Amino acid sequence: MDRQMIVWDFLLDYYFRSETTGWERLPDSASMLIGIHSGTWLTMDAWTLCAEWYRHFHGRRVLHGTAHDVLMAMPGLGTYFRNAGVIPANRESVGAAFSAGHDVVIWPGGEVDSMRSWKKRDTVVLDGRKGFIRQAIRSGVPIVPVATTGGPDTVFVLSEGRNLAKILLLKKLFRCDMAPLILGFPFGITLEAFPMHIPLPAKIRTEILDPVDIDNDPDRINDIAYVDKKYKEIESRIQEGVNRLAKK
Repeated sequence: MDRQMIVWDFLLDYYFRSETTGWERLPDSASMLIGIHSGTWLTMDAWTLCAEWYRHFHGRRVLHGTAHDVLMAMPGLGTYFRNAGVIPANRESVGAAFSAGHDVVIWPGGEVDSMRSWKKRDTVVLDGRKGFIRQAIRSGVPIVPVATTGGPDTVFVLSEGRNLAKILLLKKLFRCDMAPLILGFPFGITLEAFPMHIPLPAKIRTEILDPVDIDNDPDRINDIAYVDKKYKEIESRIQEGVNRLAKK
């Protein structure tokens, strides 16, 4: 990562004009960060968070990003991710990272979140996926919500392409529910079945929010009411943070 920071310093400071606040809210112990991301396949708001983390801690505290299986399997991109410490978003990989005392950031909404239309740019999409709460209980770590804005302006998603994804059997083939129609550089209006655009220089703002304590009693894993309560609390906190950032 050290070798990449020359490039990332430029991208953070000048291309995306990144602002990340709330570092003082992070617990001292390993934590699970939960947020939203955007930009279809190239989620610059996720990448800038990880780069800002590395720059802030200078490698003293390790944060693992997580990615969809399809991205991890892509030639070139998958290799880059692995070299940067990105891990698959599954129980085994995330659990091992916490056992090693590392932090992990998860974007539960997956492609439904990252490929949401531009008109929903400031809407939190976790897609009802609550496995991250059970993982936090299992690993005994707090959850730290993260709000971000600006990522949707790096590429404009005109249509999420849910029906087209069904026709193309993307769910069966790639575990993907979306086939977004984008307006981006350099190809203009394009059906983006794989990464094709160069992200535009949008300003990205990120705020690390107050942590949410999670009961590590194993019985809570199957406590549907408890899991639902925590899910709604986290979703609400992120939305409040996004609303605040969107006004800047």
